[in-house]
This record gives sequence, structure tokens and C-alpha cells, in this order.
Amino acid sequence: MGAAIDVEQPTRPAELTAGTVEFRFDQRGPDTVVVFYGGHMRAGLALGEKAYVAADCSLLVPSRPGYGRTPVSTGGSARGFADVTADLCRHLGITEVAAAVGVSGGGPTAVAMAARHPALVKRLILQSAIGPLPWPDRRTYLSAQVAFSPHAEGVSWTLARALIRHAPELGLTLMLRDLTVLPVRSMVAGLRPEDRAKLIGLFSRMRSGHGFVNDLRDLKANPNAMRLIAEVAQPCLVIASRRDGAVPFTHAEALADGLSRAELLESEADSHFIWFGRDWPAIADRMHVFLKAGSSSAPDVES
Repeated sequence: MGAAIDVEQPTRPAELTAGTVEFRFDQRGPDTVVVFYGGHMRAGLALGEKAYVAADCSLLVPSRPGYGRTPVSTGGSARGFADVTADLCRHLGITEVAAAVGVSGGGPTAVAMAARHPALVKRLILQSAIGPLPWPDRRTYLSAQVAFSPHAEGVSWTLARALIRHAPELGLTLMLRDLTVLPVRSMVAGLRPEDRAKLIGLFSRMRSGHGFVNDLRDLKANPNAMRLIAEVAQPCLVIASRRDGAVPFTHAEALADGLSRAELLESEADSHFIWFGRDWPAIADRMHVFLKAGSSSAPDVES
């Protein structure tokens, strides 16, 4: 069950009371998983979704505020967009969510959805997720304001795509240098060919829009994150790697400590991208069991 990064997936907009939301709804089985991807990702991109396919789950992926065709004004904050997504579920006739999944910068939105809509959300999965600790550091914040501002991000990503296309080794090294605590050149050299191709495909399609700067603003203005985490009563899987250079492992530990029914699953991945770790198949199998335990067709159990 490796990571899946295919061509751009088809999406569509929904017009809700709060505004327009771009989303992808892949319908399969009766259980639905909602995935909130992190920075520079939108509903049309897919990462590590085979685990949900294997569990026969339908998949709802909204573009968070500022990404894709979802304007910043729709929801705006993690809490606000959690409510918007609950409204989107009602709009689509989804009465139960087997799991809200928060990836990286999408973690706070998944936590907020679980806390604010406990009758809707049955489980919570957090992958390399930003927790209640201060994030980002000052250097990351200032550099992101320059490179990924709405006025500059198009140029930044055009240059990144050109570099990856013409000098893939150098391009991957530059893109991954802040995502691992390991020497980045040796980490890139050790990538399996299939993972190298998937990362090139992912970086070639990323955009920041207005979303990444909005994420940074929201995270800096979120002093009550721990209080919201304490309100989550659902079972939770927290998955992270100690070699993650983007979101320190201490975030996963703080999440596991603050959530009342959490299991911390340590990934052996060499970077922020846990889906490319050698142990990802075992982690995906654990997610499958976790999802089926919370399935509408199976009895609920403690994790």
C-alpha cells in the first residue's frame, strides 16, 4: 500500500452558506473518510490514499481555504472550515464520517472537526500533523511570507517545476532540505525510484494560492489549540516520524498526550512524507484495522 500520486483528480465546487468549497468525492463503500491535506495541496491532488481504498472507504477531500477554488473567505480558520466541511457533508447526504484525517497543516482542521462535530465524526487520524506547539519558527515564517505570498507563489512554483524537470536531483534536494533532519543529499540518494517519481509528480503539481499564508496567520493566532484537543473524545491515531524536519516529532507527542484516546504510531520514514517510509505498508494495515473498527458495519472498539 504505497503512496498514490496520480494525475490531477477531477473536482467540483459546492455553493454553501459560508461560500464556495472545491472538493473531490470518490464514492466507494458506505463509510466515508474526510481528508484535510496540508500546505500547498488541494482537492485535486492525492497522497497515500490507497489505504482508504483498501478499506473500501468513500473519500471526501475538500480544498482548504485559499487552496484550489476555495477562497480564503470560506471558513477562513481551522475551526471555521471544520464547520464548513460539516455543512458540506450535509449537502452531500453524508451522515457519518468514519474518520477525519489531518495531514500536516490540515491537522488542526481535522481536530476541530472531531471536537466540534462529535456526532458526525467517529475517528481521527493525524499524519505528520501540526499540533498545539508553536509553529512555524521565525525563519520559516518570514521566508514563507516572501516565497509563498499570493503575489509570488506562482513564480516560486514555476521555478521549482522547471528545476525538477531539468535537474531532478538538485530539485528534489532543494524541495526536501527542510522536510528532513537527515543530511538531505544522502536522503535523496536513498530514495527508491518509484518514490522519487511520485515526489517529482507531487512537487510538479503543488501550488500555494492564498492558502499557505492564511495557514501561517491562523496557526499564529490559535492560542487555544490545546483546549480544542482536550475536547476530542473519539479514538485517534497519531502518526509521525522523528526524522521529520518540517513538523517536529514533539507535535505528535503533544497531540498524543492531549487527546484522551490516542495511539501514537512512530513512522520510520526519513522525512515529513511518512508515505515513503519502508514501514508504510504496516502503518497502512494499522489504519485499515482502525477504520474498520470505527465502521458503520463493524462494532466499535477501543484503540
